[in-house]
Amino acid sequence: MSVLRVGVAGVGHIGSNHARIYADLPSVEFSAVYDIDAARANSIAKKYAVTAAKSLEEFADLVDAVSVATPTSTHHAIAHPLLTLGKHLLVEKPITENTREASELVDLAARRRLVLQVGHVERFNPILSALEARLSHPRFIEAHRLSPYPDRSTDIGVVLDLMIHDLEVILHLVRSPVQHIDAVGVPVLSRGEDIANARLRFQNGCVANITSSRISPERMRKIRVFQEDAYLSLDYQNQSGEVYRRVDGRITREKVQVEREEPLKRQLMSFAECASTGREPRVSGFQATAALELAVEITKRVGSSA
Repeated sequence: MSVLRVGVAGVGHIGSNHARIYADLPSVEFSAVYDIDAARANSIAKKYAVTAAKSLEEFADLVDAVSVATPTSTHHAIAHPLLTLGKHLLVEKPITENTREASELVDLAARRRLVLQVGHVERFNPILSALEARLSHPRFIEAHRLSPYPDRSTDIGVVLDLMIHDLEVILHLVRSPVQHIDAVGVPVLSRGEDIANARLRFQNGCVANITSSRISPERMRKIRVFQEDAYLSLDYQNQSGEVYRRVDGRITREKVQVEREEPLKRQLMSFAECASTGREPRVSGFQATAALELAVEITKRVGSSA
């Protein structure tokens, strides 16, 4: 079996990290990059001794699987022709700007029997695996995701930029339809909201309270999950956590032990394996579309509350 040839479409801040990791993965052949900024593409190509393709068609001829790390507004325009040409894709989150475009990509990938994975990277964070191992029946979830103002992704609001990470994880953990949404958000430095809060009530009774901000002086990526027998407090950023339990009438605390590893590296290794074997990805296009649908609905409610 030939070695999987991989490439990166869009080698800005996120795409350059995909390139860095692919260059070090022994299981793949990093072969090409593509970017409308030719100077940027040539710089990354020279750094990793790969080809800087001058067109999407030339790029497609050089690869079997692709990371699409272009701006969200271009995801559909880049991903659709690559799927048509038979390429396995990992598309950065959110999968597209709207659910119609997302559904088109999901349907096309299914018809062509191609892997369509979406870059919800927290699903590959070792600390989340530790949470899932201890989770039984979540009743209340609280998530905070804060960062300083970025120099990228400002074409979308903070719900589609940051909160969607937590929405996808929470949908995965709760596995119940959303019954009610309350949301509020405020634009500060962007056209869209820069800080937002959403409170979700699920059909099974679970409630999730999610806050996201990209105008914070500090960085934070934390999730807390409460269930009948325990309270789990986990830090994605530091890959650390604690579990509190009631034992014999008192509260005990246990530190969560994880083997730290770069989530993006785990994600790209998993994508390469899926593209090589046809295995279903951990975050499929279908799951990412469900998270996008929820994020879009929250964004609408945030807009109406402004």
